[in-house]
Amino acid sequence: QVQLEESGGGLVQAGGSLRLSCAASGTNFRLNDMAWHRQAPGMQRDLVARVSSDGRTQYAESVKDRFMISRDTTKNTVTLQMNNLKPWDTAVYYCEADGFVYGQEITAFRSWGQGTQVTVSS
Repeated sequence: QVQLEESGGGLVQAGGSLRLSCAASGTNFRLNDMAWHRQAPGMQRDLVARVSSDGRTQYAESVKDRFMISRDTTKNTVTLQMNNLKPWDTAVYYCEADGFVYGQEITAFRSWGQGTQVTVSS
C-alpha cells in the first residue's frame, strides 16, 4: 500500500497564499500522476491540478494563473502553491496519486490522502 500525507491547509484572507504539500510513502512503488482535488460542502470532488511523472501539468480553469503544482520525484512529494485565493477556493483539498507496487506481482494502485481544510475569508 502507498500512503499519502498532506500538510499545509489553514485559514487565510482573500488574496492571500497557502502552500499544500503531500508526501507518498510505502515500499517498492513507482508513482505515475500526482494530483490535488477539492471538495466543498455539498459539492462533488473536483480536480484542481495534476502533474505527470514527466512533469506535464493540467489545471482546472478556475485556478489557472493562480495555482501551481510541482513535484519532487526523488522525494515522492507534490506541492500546490495557491496564490490570490478567493472565498470560493474554500474546500477540503485531497492529494491523490496513482502508480504501481512491485511485489510478487505488479499491482496498480490509486491512493488518496485524508484531506486538509483550506478556508478563505472574504
